[in-house]
Amino acid sequence: MARDERDAKHWDAVEEATELLNEERYREALEVLREVLKEDPTNPYAFFFLGQAFYEVGEMEPARDAYQAALKLAPHHLGARIALCHVLRKLGDHRGAIREGMAALSQAPEDADALYATGMAYFARGDTTSARRYLTAFLRADPELEAKLEVEAILGAMDPPEQPN
Repeated sequence: MARDERDAKHWDAVEEATELLNEERYREALEVLREVLKEDPTNPYAFFFLGQAFYEVGEMEPARDAYQAALKLAPHHLGARIALCHVLRKLGDHRGAIREGMAALSQAPEDADALYATGMAYFARGDTTSARRYLTAFLRADPELEAKLEVEAILGAMDPPEQPN
């Protein structure tokens, strides 16, 4: 089967699950995605959406594992890499989160989601200088209002940047 054909088949297989996720029916989506993966354990989209469903129900370790599985199958899946960055940060693995954020930025240097994830990982680690750099770059990407306000509040709560003498 040609790569494009296989990719289309993988997308078709997760269509029902993505509808369930959009309807916030996460537990049902988990069941559907498990069935998809039982039939085809090489579907990176199924692992990615499985990660999303686990994340939404607060199961961070299984979300991490699902995102890692997606990346093994599709190493350039930017969404999975960014999501993994967030999950690792929430699990307290700041070094791993930063590594994934930097990998995402090497793929897409101007991607707002990658800038945000990386900035938040540095912030969680306590590196306000690096956090400020990535979060400020995120703001230049003209994000949605809610994210913009959140980041502006975080930046405002940080110590002011050092001023040269």
